[in-house]
Amino acid sequence: MDKVLYVAMTGARENMNAQQVRANNLANVTTTGFKQDFEQARSMRVFGDGHASRVYSMAESPGTNRAYGTLQQTGRDLDVAVANGGWLAVQAPDGTEGYTRAGDLQINAANQLVTGSGLPVLGVGGAPIVIPPAEKIEIANDGSINIRPLGDDAVGLAMVDMLKIVELDPATSFKGTSGLLRTNDQQPLMPMANAQVRSGYLESSNVNAVEELTAMITLSRQYEIQVKMMKTAEENSSAAARVLQLS
Repeated sequence: MDKVLYVAMTGARENMNAQQVRANNLANVTTTGFKQDFEQARSMRVFGDGHASRVYSMAESPGTNRAYGTLQQTGRDLDVAVANGGWLAVQAPDGTEGYTRAGDLQINAANQLVTGSGLPVLGVGGAPIVIPPAEKIEIANDGSINIRPLGDDAVGLAMVDMLKIVELDPATSFKGTSGLLRTNDQQPLMPMANAQVRSGYLESSNVNAVEELTAMITLSRQYEIQVKMMKTAEENSSAAARVLQLS
C-alpha cells in the first residue's frame, strides 16, 4: 500500500487534535482569567529504506497565550484582577501549588478563601487562607486581606493574611491538564515583591471567538482534504491489485 495513506492519516489526526484545542478555547471564551491554548503540528520526514520522499505530521506543544484579558468592573469586594504580570497561587486538586488569574473569589463552608472553581487560595506563607466570620472584607491593592470581625465595634480593619502572587517564567512553566499554570519542577515559588491587584474587577478570557471559529473552519477543510487523500490511496491500491491479478 502506498505510504501516502499513513501520511494523510497523521495529517487528519493532527487536524482533529487541533480542533479539540480550538473547541476548548471557544468553550472558555467567557471563563474568567482563561488563557488561550495554541495548537501546532509540523512536518517530519520519514526515514527508512529507500529515498526519504514522505513526510508525516507531528504534534507540538507551542504553549499558552499569556496576554492579559480585559478588566471588567464588578464592584464585588472578593473579585480581584492581578496586575504586573502576576499569578494567583492556589492549591491544586493534587495538593501541589498551581497558578491562575481567575480572581472570582468566595468563602466556602470551612471559611476558606477559594476560587470560583473551589480551589483554596494560598497566602504568602503557602497555606490556604482562612477568613474568620466578618462583617466586612477588603482586599487591598498589595493583596492584603483586611476584615472587620463579626460583632466587633472597632472602626479599623485587621489584616488576616495576604494573597500569594507570583511571577512565572514562560520558559519554566506550562499549563497543566487542570487549566492551572505549573512550574516544570513543581516547586512552590516565592511571592512577588511588587504584587498588585485591583479589587472589584475581574480579568476576562483572552480568547478571540472570531479567531477560533475561523481556525475551526480552516481545520475542518484541511481534514476533508486528508480524508480525500486516504480515499485516493485506497483507490490506487485497489487499481494496483487488479493489475497484478490480470498479469
